[in-house]
Amino acid sequence: MWIIILILVSIVLVLIYRDVQNDKLLRTVTHKGRGTWSERDLILRLLKSGFSPERIFHDLYVQKSDGSFSQVDVVIITEVGIIVVEVKHLRGWIFGTGNQTKWVQVLAYGKKKYSFYNPIFQNKSHIKFLKSRLSNLDDIPFYSLIVFYGDCVLKNLSQIPSEISIVKSTEALEAITNLIQTSRESTYTNLADIEAILFESVNYGEDRDVRIQHVENIRSKWNPQDF
Repeated sequence: MWIIILILVSIVLVLIYRDVQNDKLLRTVTHKGRGTWSERDLILRLLKSGFSPERIFHDLYVQKSDGSFSQVDVVIITEVGIIVVEVKHLRGWIFGTGNQTKWVQVLAYGKKKYSFYNPIFQNKSHIKFLKSRLSNLDDIPFYSLIVFYGDCVLKNLSQIPSEISIVKSTEALEAITNLIQTSRESTYTNLADIEAILFESVNYGEDRDVRIQHVENIRSKWNPQDF
């Protein structure tokens, strides 16, 4: 009986230690109050794979020319350019094409269907606003990566542009690694300025008024490009 209790206590202590270490590592980039669990999990995977915390930016609020904001999940500065990541957490079957405005989520063996904005278009708008914000800096390539978390199956995705990567969470690191290995290396002459603008966008997300304004803008005049 005591042996079983000791084993259970040991398991609990190991889990607590792991959570503490993960939280410590996560805080080099972000914290548990920012974004979603899926986004934070991706960041932990990146950090544990050797990506520098100084090159990962989470939950950015990119200011647009009209003063409103576009929320971006994750941005990674790499030697081949800037990777912009849109993270989705869904279940069921996912259907969509590259040129459809809405994709479909199918649940309960086809009995329930829900539509959601095409994540390709969503991330394209994120990249557009980031490029606009960085317009006076280096002409650095941008790459779009869409990562699906959750118990979902990418059932039938077609007409996806070759420059867009869409993967399940288990394939995200491999997709990023392949992108870096197969793309041309970029030269940054204004890296400090780029980082400063990205850090500024992250800091905007710490401002409660900015977050509230962003949500209200979406509700008052729903426009997919406002995300």
